[in-house]
Amino acid sequence: MAEIAIRGLTKYFGTRLVLDRIDVDVSAHEVVCLIGASGSGKSTLLRCINRLIEPDHGTISLGGVPIDSAQFGRTGLQQRVGIVFQSYNLFPHLTVLDNLTLAPRKVQGMARTQANERARETLSLFGMDHFAASYPEQLSGGQQQRVAIARAMMNAPDVLLLDEVTAALDPELVGEVLRIIHDLKSRGLTMVIVTHEMGFARDVADRVCFLSEGRIIEEDIPERLFTSPQAPATQAFLARLIASGRL
Repeated sequence: MAEIAIRGLTKYFGTRLVLDRIDVDVSAHEVVCLIGASGSGKSTLLRCINRLIEPDHGTISLGGVPIDSAQFGRTGLQQRVGIVFQSYNLFPHLTVLDNLTLAPRKVQGMARTQANERARETLSLFGMDHFAASYPEQLSGGQQQRVAIARAMMNAPDVLLLDEVTAALDPELVGEVLRIIHDLKSRGLTMVIVTHEMGFARDVADRVCFLSEGRIIEEDIPERLFTSPQAPATQAFLARLIASGRL
């Protein structure tokens, strides 16, 4: 059984069709990268998986259970499916430690001492435990993104969604975040990643899906999709990347 099963997923923003009958499965422990031009529907698809955006038609299941089932509830689903954005979304008035413990304390009712202990353990996995008392503005962009990923991992989610997590970073900071994602893969975490970093997608993904105009045009293992794509739209997209020096 797939960890994530998506069938007929369709989403409109007003009259604009953003997702057009998407069908895709993500197996447990698999890393799937979504690539494509801006506006192709990648981020919308990602946000539908944990109900930040409600689709108009279609179904999404997690472990065989529809994500809109009362079995999850919204907060239950978000504990199972973590998400990290390119803009970090850290609370600037809270320390790193408090950014990690806010949701467990306020939403789950976890005791502060227990939440702090879990947060320090999680931060140590990302080499950020010595920044627990720092505020976001005191950290580099790469460090802030590592904190954002650590926050998403506080609930030990079954699935982690990553939306262009290196897009806001200076080039010299990208590597440290990509190393964290590699480490998460080595631990067997199921991930769906939206990225413009084609070299990273080639390196980390078990499977790559190319989206265009709200549809999955082609999906394959990285070595085949990047070297011998079959769909003309995929070929044209990769040719543009090669011409621009991005692949």
